[in-house]
Formats: sequence, structure tokens, C-alpha cells
Amino acid sequence: MDRFLSNFVHNIDSKGRVSVPAAFRQVIAARGIRELFAMRSLTHPVMDVGGPELMERFEKEMDAEDPFAEAFQDLSIFAFGDGAYLKFDSEGRIQVTDFIRSHTGIRDRVAFVGAKDFFQLWEPDYFEAYRNEARSRLLAARSRARPTGTPPGSPE
Repeated sequence: MDRFLSNFVHNIDSKGRVSVPAAFRQVIAARGIRELFAMRSLTHPVMDVGGPELMERFEKEMDAEDPFAEAFQDLSIFAFGDGAYLKFDSEGRIQVTDFIRSHTGIRDRVAFVGAKDFFQLWEPDYFEAYRNEARSRLLAARSRARPTGTPPGSPE
């Protein structure tokens, strides 16, 4: 298991902690990730969470920019100035901080959603609505791409 796959909804305890799903902890251990980094998604009220690969992706984009250009500054603020480290406790829990709550709307439950090399933290109802909308968009795109006369569900 080397990818963050599937989704899980976990309750936040009275101290603001939530258990990272066991399947995700296995990926973290297999990759040797010792620190998790969280940053706000640009497109949704979601937190992207991952290890060094997540940061390296933005650093590569920054390296391609002029360090005096606004694009470089934007990436720097986004990746470094607007991110946070998440620490595990001995029980495999992370703290759901005000930084996370203010961007996501998470209250008492968190949806952990796999995204291959990283995972995301969603407010569960928002995730469910988005997942349903995404499925509808994918089905509509598939229908548009299906050759005329091909019955639904048949191989293309």
C-alpha cells in the first residue's frame, strides 16, 4: 500500500484531536514520512495534507519562476506562509486546529479523502455533495463521449 486511497469519516474528540485512518498511517509509515504538512486548497474549502512530496511539488514550481516575480511570491506565500505542520501524537491523532477549521468548516467530524500522493481533510457533508456532483459530471462527460448507438454500460 503506497497510495492514499479511499475515504473515511472520523469524529473529533473533545480536545480537538482526530485519529488519522489506519490505512493512511500505513502509507505514511511506508513512505517514511515523519512530518505532515497541510495547506489550503486553492479550489475548495479543503486542506491538502502530505509529506515532503507535497512541498517539493510547489518548490519545483517556484524554482521555475523568477525569484523577484509576483508568481514566485504568490507560490511562496501559498506554500510556506499559509501552510502548517501537523504533528502526530502517540495514538496516531492530529489536532484539528483553528487554521484547518476556518478554511474547511469542519466542526465535529472530518472526512479523510485519499488523493494518491497526499490526502485531504473535508467537512463530511461538503465532501458527500462534491463527490455526488463529481460523479454526475463524469457520467455526463462519458455520455457525451460515447459514440452514437452505443448502449449505456457497453464497452466502447
